[in-house]
Amino acid sequence: MYINGIPQSFMDLDLSSEKVLSIAEDLVIFKLCDNCLGRQFGKIGHEMTNEQRGRQIRQYLNIPKYESETCWLCKSLMSEIQKFSRIIMQSLKDYEYETFLVGSRISDNILEKEKKLWELTNFGEPIKHELNREIGKIIEKKTGKTVDFNQPDIVALIDTSFDIVTLDVRSLFIYGRYWKFIRGIPQTKWHCKKCHGIGCHYCDFTGKRFEISIEELIGKTLLEKSMGNAISLHGAGREDIDAKMLGNGRPFILEIKNPKNRFFSLINVENESNEYTKEKVKINNLRYASKEDIDKLKSAKWEKTYRVKISGEIDKRKLKEAVTALGNKIICQRTPNRVLHRRSDIERKRKITDIKIEEIMEKSAVLTIRADAGTYIKELIDGDDGRTTPSVTEIIGKQIETKKLDVIQIHDKG
Repeated sequence: MYINGIPQSFMDLDLSSEKVLSIAEDLVIFKLCDNCLGRQFGKIGHEMTNEQRGRQIRQYLNIPKYESETCWLCKSLMSEIQKFSRIIMQSLKDYEYETFLVGSRISDNILEKEKKLWELTNFGEPIKHELNREIGKIIEKKTGKTVDFNQPDIVALIDTSFDIVTLDVRSLFIYGRYWKFIRGIPQTKWHCKKCHGIGCHYCDFTGKRFEISIEELIGKTLLEKSMGNAISLHGAGREDIDAKMLGNGRPFILEIKNPKNRFFSLINVENESNEYTKEKVKINNLRYASKEDIDKLKSAKWEKTYRVKISGEIDKRKLKEAVTALGNKIICQRTPNRVLHRRSDIERKRKITDIKIEEIMEKSAVLTIRADAGTYIKELIDGDDGRTTPSVTEIIGKQIETKKLDVIQIHDKG
């Protein structure tokens, strides 16, 4: 549309149309296609494409039309949008997704030329922006999927010089709770300390310190269903390798990396997984989660209740004194000797909310202990050579050890 002989797009500027037309005339010598000419005024008027804007400018200035193939700037790049769209859609065909985003890598030669044009005008839009937008519009129309600038399921990056697409697939996050019924299984895979996961004689070429982990057990079915290539288990804390996880189960989020399938029945996954892991591990309450939920899970400070079987020369009166002294009290714990090799040596203050005696035998007893998140329960019992104080051992005056430890309640709201 023209007003007094001036294109409507020019009239949207908070500048004189003469100045805009003067800039447009300076660009004539570059022999730009309509897309590239219009893009130099991409911030002017938003009711038209760059191609339409360029055509209006060209017609008003009465200059020849230059096809994309002969364009000084893009050298046919803008005429290949349909081709790039097909290449990207072909690369996405094996993936389930609802949202996507297109990115592009463009030759340095074109980008340098673009900078030269920007010395003449500051109204331009980067060529990448137009390319990504127009490709995205075509893919949206042909697939019914939606462009998402914030959290796309997949980002497709096309190298326009070599027609190669690289996919960045957003991880799939599954929330649930797990129960661990046997001892001797770590929460996550531990790499061999000799080869660091490569495989050696020390670890029988497995790359692992332990044969199996909770992460691998509950991740197997989800990995198969999603057709991902790796998993990571994020737990709300962790129990010791030799401890059971009972009661209401431990909340976790399983991250599946590079999934091809995103939409499947979590109930079926739950049933299949529990059939595979029965008598070892159980999962329940599966639902889809987000990356942000991991931070919430990791930062949660839920109290936990433990059942502890202790052993030693136990005097019933002394044990009762220890329980009374520790209940509803704050203890100080330095980082235990057993984990000093991987954690900083710091002092922590933790509250023992409640401690009760369930059973006393000749040389053993069973205690129920409710304590702050992050409390080292074994050290609360044995004192860890004075690094935890007060402790059951310190109060009784005889060395007391933990024989068995089970987590029987996580006091969250789930």
